[in-house]
Amino acid sequence: MKWSPKDSVGRVVESLAPAIQITIGALLAYSVAFYGLQHTTPLLAVTVCITSLGFSRDARPRRILQTAIGMVVGIAISEIALIYLGAGIIQIALVLLVVLIAARFISASSAFAVTAAIQAMLVQILPAPDGGVFIRTLDGLIGGVMALIVTALIPRDPRGIARSDANKLFDFFTETLQSLRLALRDANKSLSNQALKNARASQPLIDNWRMSLDSALSISRISPFLMKHKSELRKQRLLMRAMDLATRNLRVIVRRVNFLLKDDVARPYLADLCEQISEAVTNLQEGLSDQEDLDLARTQLLEIIKQLDPKKFGIADQLREASVLLLLRPLLVDLLCASGMTEDAARAELPEV
Repeated sequence: MKWSPKDSVGRVVESLAPAIQITIGALLAYSVAFYGLQHTTPLLAVTVCITSLGFSRDARPRRILQTAIGMVVGIAISEIALIYLGAGIIQIALVLLVVLIAARFISASSAFAVTAAIQAMLVQILPAPDGGVFIRTLDGLIGGVMALIVTALIPRDPRGIARSDANKLFDFFTETLQSLRLALRDANKSLSNQALKNARASQPLIDNWRMSLDSALSISRISPFLMKHKSELRKQRLLMRAMDLATRNLRVIVRRVNFLLKDDVARPYLADLCEQISEAVTNLQEGLSDQEDLDLARTQLLEIIKQLDPKKFGIADQLREASVLLLLRPLLVDLLCASGMTEDAARAELPEV
């Protein structure tokens, strides 16, 4: 993959808040263990905190707690093995195998299993610190608790991340509709081919938005700074679910348009519908922060959905062409749901065919 300075700078900007959060959490975990409990080398307090927080988009407290518990379990298993089995190459192999299996039981993440195993190997290989049995397990617990505390008190702007992910999906959606508009207006197959290529790669946009929004909602349950935004985030989750379905329908429409344009015939009326839908989706995007824009989008979509009758355009007997118009019907239902309507109410607006 070609290196891009713009992408690198973008990663740095996106990672700045998590980096600050991780730094503060690791520093606090170290301070509690070293200055508060007089642990001479609280290595695992720091490593467990750093690993639990990480740079993952999934910043849910449940995921952080699960990660911390898994690593602490690996550390404890390793310490128990040292006490009862002693140190040696056989013991290292046995502990590594047991921790890897336990980690795979706890989490589906393969990276998590490797991380837990590394913590266990640090216990096996590094010299035991002063302070007695299970001091390193205590350090691990300190790291995990500190990771949860900073998640609640120093959140990494989960609302902003969710909003950014939402905007990326909406940008894709409107760009795709505009590409379809131009392709249908000019019978431009290269544009429809590119739109199809982009549509096939669009699922990560939905997945990222869902993950960041789930993280924001989870953090809002424990963070005093985000609790007041729970209602807003729940509304956004309803919008996201509707846009997920709409995006799936859009992919189907792009494939059908790509097939339709093989005859090199322009369809200006379909191009006009794509333009109208694009304008409404732009208002849906603005509706992430303004209810009036959602209401405006709903009004626009209600006007569009009434046009989706093949008889209106004289194509009722033209199956290939009418199929595109019919595929727009479930898309409009999903978009109306995104604007706040129920599915039954949206379907009731469809003209009979």
